[in-house]
Amino acid sequence: MIFFIDFLRALAMALITNSHYTGVYPTDLIANGGLLGDVIFFAVSGFCLSNIKLPFHKWYFKRIMRIYPIIWIITLFYLAIGAYRYDSVIIFAREMFIPVGYHFVTSIMLLYIPYYLFVYLEKKYGESYKGKIDLTVFTIAAVLAAWLTVYLFFYDRSYYHIDNVREPMIRFLYFEAMLIGYYIKKHLELFENKKGIFKWIITFGLFGTYFASKMLFVKKPSVSSLQILNQYVLLALLIGVFVCVASLSDRLDKLPDFIKNIISYLAKITLEIYVVQIVIIERFRYLKFPVNWIVITAIIVAGASILHFVIKSPQLIKGKLKKKDS
Repeated sequence: MIFFIDFLRALAMALITNSHYTGVYPTDLIANGGLLGDVIFFAVSGFCLSNIKLPFHKWYFKRIMRIYPIIWIITLFYLAIGAYRYDSVIIFAREMFIPVGYHFVTSIMLLYIPYYLFVYLEKKYGESYKGKIDLTVFTIAAVLAAWLTVYLFFYDRSYYHIDNVREPMIRFLYFEAMLIGYYIKKHLELFENKKGIFKWIITFGLFGTYFASKMLFVKKPSVSSLQILNQYVLLALLIGVFVCVASLSDRLDKLPDFIKNIISYLAKITLEIYVVQIVIIERFRYLKFPVNWIVITAIIVAGASILHFVIKSPQLIKGKLKKKDS
């Protein structure tokens, strides 16, 4: 794996986790950046899954077995200690297979389907249209058009809620992020290790514009009809972050090994960090700052590490047995 992708994945999880730290900091203004982390994560997924070779049923089953055992184990554990309670068996079963409590999981499992179709069509017909039209760019534009159509004709624009991750509308944003990740992987030579300060200036400008526009739409309901612009700025910011980090690829590779190992390990356990954190934050947020931050962060990483070990232990045992037999 290209190390700058590990860096981006760890950065995404840091942003997502930080956004959940409401009640931890002296002011909740610091507990922000979650949606930026989400789109970085989806873009990384599009980048990493750009070379699909398996038939859909085998590929999708592999995705299920990567994600769902983590959900099942943590759900059963938190249920056993009383952190989770379900009103009925039906709700419990839904959470085990359609875990709405983990919005990222439901979104990624749904978006894997159109993403697979896109990759299949791009691989099959992309070369035929080379020089005429870039099918990735065309698909990005088509999704933007569909997104805008839904927004204009079916979306409630009377108040600001377009960045609500519990609403289906957010999946247009996530899918665009996946397509952007695919495009960057396809044209990586245009972005990797490219020097220059202009892209940094633009990205920092977009960062300020994104958060300023979010504040504007929250505080000024009269302009809420334009809230989709906030999402478009976020996509531009995503591109800027991805391009800037890719431009540092060679420098990131030169980091001390112990730092790279920490980043790569955090990148490896990002899903585990995501699923364990909410209960831990709820239990310890009321300690005094910064003790609460230190305790919460340490327990989240420790809990995620244990969960990761439990998930990977059958593979480790199998590997040791094979080595012993040989």
